[in-house]
Amino acid sequence: MALLVATNVVTGAALPVEVLRSVGGLPPHIVGLFQEPIAFQHVAGGPYYVFDRRGHTVYTVDADRSSARKLVEIGQEAGRIIQPSGFDVAPDGSSFVVADAPRGQERIQFFGPAGLRSFGFVLPGRPTPGVSIGSLVLNGVGSLQYTGSTLLTSHPESGALFTEYAASGWARRSFGLLRTTGHESDRDLHHTLNAGLPLVDPTGGYFYVFMAGRPVFRKYDVKGALVFERHIEGVELDNWLDAMPTVWPTRRVENREVPYIAPTVRTAAVDGSGQLWVSLAVPYTYVYDPQGDKVRTVQFSAAGVISPTSLFFARDGRLLVTPGCYEFDPRGRWP
Repeated sequence: MALLVATNVVTGAALPVEVLRSVGGLPPHIVGLFQEPIAFQHVAGGPYYVFDRRGHTVYTVDADRSSARKLVEIGQEAGRIIQPSGFDVAPDGSSFVVADAPRGQERIQFFGPAGLRSFGFVLPGRPTPGVSIGSLVLNGVGSLQYTGSTLLTSHPESGALFTEYAASGWARRSFGLLRTTGHESDRDLHHTLNAGLPLVDPTGGYFYVFMAGRPVFRKYDVKGALVFERHIEGVELDNWLDAMPTVWPTRRVENREVPYIAPTVRTAAVDGSGQLWVSLAVPYTYVYDPQGDKVRTVQFSAAGVISPTSLFFARDGRLLVTPGCYEFDPRGRWP
C-alpha cells in the first residue's frame, strides 16, 4: 500500500498536526447496510467484521469487500444479541465476543468465525451506565478486549481498574489501583471517573486509558504492576479541559440517579510497535511511544474530519476506523 501524505497544520502546539487521509475502506453499498458501526476489524488472510451496535448485528464482509452477510442478529436468547455494547475478535480470528444486556443484565457471548455461539456467561450485578456519547455507553463491558483466551474489562466497581475473565466466566484476577478523584464520597461518580479502556500491548503488558475527567493513561507490566502514569495534554484539549464541570448532571437509571458524564477520550488502541493511540473528545488523536512520551498529533480525514469511535490495527499495519469503516496507513510522511 502506498504511503499517504500527511499535511502540516500550524496550531501553535509543540507538535504539528498530521492529517492522515483515508487510503481505502468498505465501499458505500456495504457501509449503507449499517446503522451505527462502532467496530471494524480484519482477520489476516480472512474476512472483515463489522459490529453494528444500533442494528444489534455482527456482519462479516468478504476479503474482496464485495458482499456482507449477517453473522449474529437481534434477540434476547442465547446466540443472538440485544442492547450490545462491546465487540472484539481474537487475534488469530478463531472466535469473537459480543457483550450485550438482555433484560438489563450484562452478558458475554463467544462465537466461532461462522457466527455459531460456543459459550457465554452473565456478569453479576446490574450495569451502571456513566460515560456516554449520546445513547452509546462506553464503559463497563463496552470496553472489553479479547486476547483469544481471556477477556479484559474495565470494572472499577470491583475496586480495581482491570478485571480479567477466563472464557468460562471466572474472574481470574483484578489489578490496578483506582485513581483519586476527590469524589470518593459519591460512589457512582468516583467509579465513573475511574472507567477506562483496558488495552493489551502486543509488545508486553497493558495500558489503561481513563475515559472521563482529567485524561490520564497508565502502563502496567504483565504481572499487573504499575510501570508509569502520564497525563494527556495538548493545546487541542485546553478549551475542553477549561470547560470541564466540577458538578455533573445525573439521569435516572431504574430506581436511582447516576452521573451523566461525557468522555474526554472516545477510543484508544495500541499498534504493533507498542505505541498508544488516544482519540479525544475533540477531533484529534495523540500518539505516545512505549515510554509514554507524545510523539504525534493526528487528525483523520475521509469525507471530512473523522472523530473515531473505534481504532483497530490489522496485522499488516493498516489502521481501521469507525464511523465510516475507513482504512488508513498510520505511518504517514511529510510532503
